[in-house]
Amino acid sequence: MNVERILKSKGSDVSTISPTETLSKAVNLLCDKKIGAVVVVDAGRVRGILSERDIIKSINIAGAEALDLPVAQVMTANVITCTRSDTLDQLMDAMTGGRFRHIPVIEDDQLIGIVSIGDVVKHRMAETEMEAEQLRLYIASG
Repeated sequence: MNVERILKSKGSDVSTISPTETLSKAVNLLCDKKIGAVVVVDAGRVRGILSERDIIKSINIAGAEALDLPVAQVMTANVITCTRSDTLDQLMDAMTGGRFRHIPVIEDDQLIGIVSIGDVVKHRMAETEMEAEQLRLYIASG
C-alpha cells in the first residue's frame, strides 16, 4: 500500500499557516481542527511544519510570551516529505527514525496532502487483516 491510497481514503485537505502568524493563532487552529500539526506555507511553498511538540518546547523555553512569537521562529524548518508513491514501510521508517508523526505529501513542488502516524497504522492494520483473511480462505479451500 502507498500514500496515494491513504489520500484517496482520507482526502487531501491540509491545514496550513503562514510563517508570520503568531504561535497563538497556530494553537487556535490546532484546537479548532483537532489536529496535531500544521504545515507552514509561504508563497505556495512548504517552509516548515509546526507540531504540538514544537509549541510545548517553545513555551518551556520562553514561557507564555512564546505565544506572541511568529510561527517561523518555532516551526521545524527541515521538513521530511513524501510523495504519492511512497510505501507505508517507507513512511513508518521515516517517522520512527525521525521521531515525528506527520509527513506532508509533495508532488511537483506542491503540497497535496498530509499523512499522520494514525493514518499509517490504520491502513497497515487493514492491510494485515486482509492478508490474514486471504490466508484463512486459502487454507480453508484446500
